[in-house]
Amino acid sequence: MNFSLIFFVMFAVFAIIFLFSVIKIVPQGREFTVERFGKYTKTLTPGIHILTPFVERIGRRMNMMEQVLDVPTQEVITRDNAMVKVDGIVFIQVMDAAKAAYRVDDLTYAISQLCMTNLRTVVGSMELDEVLSQRDSINTRLLHVIDAATEPWGIKANRIEIKDLTPPVDITNAMARQMKAERERRAVITEADGEKQAAIARAEGAKQAAILEAEGRREAAFRDAEAREREAEAEAKATAMVSEAIARGDVNAINYFVAQKYVEAFAELARSPQQKTVIVPAEMGALVGTIAGVGELVGLAKEQQHVRTDARQAARAAAPAPTPARPAASPRRPGGAVPTTE
Repeated sequence: MNFSLIFFVMFAVFAIIFLFSVIKIVPQGREFTVERFGKYTKTLTPGIHILTPFVERIGRRMNMMEQVLDVPTQEVITRDNAMVKVDGIVFIQVMDAAKAAYRVDDLTYAISQLCMTNLRTVVGSMELDEVLSQRDSINTRLLHVIDAATEPWGIKANRIEIKDLTPPVDITNAMARQMKAERERRAVITEADGEKQAAIARAEGAKQAAILEAEGRREAAFRDAEAREREAEAEAKATAMVSEAIARGDVNAINYFVAQKYVEAFAELARSPQQKTVIVPAEMGALVGTIAGVGELVGLAKEQQHVRTDARQAARAAAPAPTPARPAASPRRPGGAVPTTE
């Protein structure tokens, strides 16, 4: 009885081991290689598979998902003899499980060393300024080289990125000073441009103000000249009328003209701000005589006005029909002034 139980247990264990060695389940994102007596025969894709017992076995379990590998930090001498520390990362993916399993030993180490050597080559062929400013160019060149080198291994290099670039301390300080000097230069240029624009704006404003002021002065001068011209015309007419009266021998006109100038001169003397006491250096009798002459002129003008009015009334009475009569010319008074109707 005990022998039967032991046999049954041994058979069950043997059956379980047999089943696990024959039935294989490949998870998603993985591929298994199958070896028959140590030779590669096929690749198992994700799913369940049955192997030939005691003949076939699983060789390599390959990860088919995209993987990220670190490129160790290393010191590289650039073309202009500057020492920089460079590291990066590379994104790879296994495209052919059989090639990746049997054409290269230690795939991760091989790709890491390949990236390091090519990184030295690419960075060493460039100057420091190019290395610091052209990371995209370095990434593109590295990707092209690594992808071509790993293609026989069944590996696809998707991306390579430079993670860090560290120049020496003295070069970093020099770059900081250079950047500061460049910033100061730009600030000075910007400030100078601002002052230039402000000076131009002020000059334009002064120019416009000068133009407007000149136009104002020209307009004022034109107005003053026009006023003086009209005043001169009026003065000329008055002088001509007085001259006609003088030519006819009218003494009252002369007295009127002299009296007008005398009164204007006396008024100017009285309006002087420095004059507190007005002394009249003339005889008052002459002024009275002049004013009397003016009075006679006014009386003569009134007489002529009455005579003209009577003549108009007589003409209207003698006219046979009420036809519109042309007004007679107004007689001139002595002195050239025309009397007005009161």
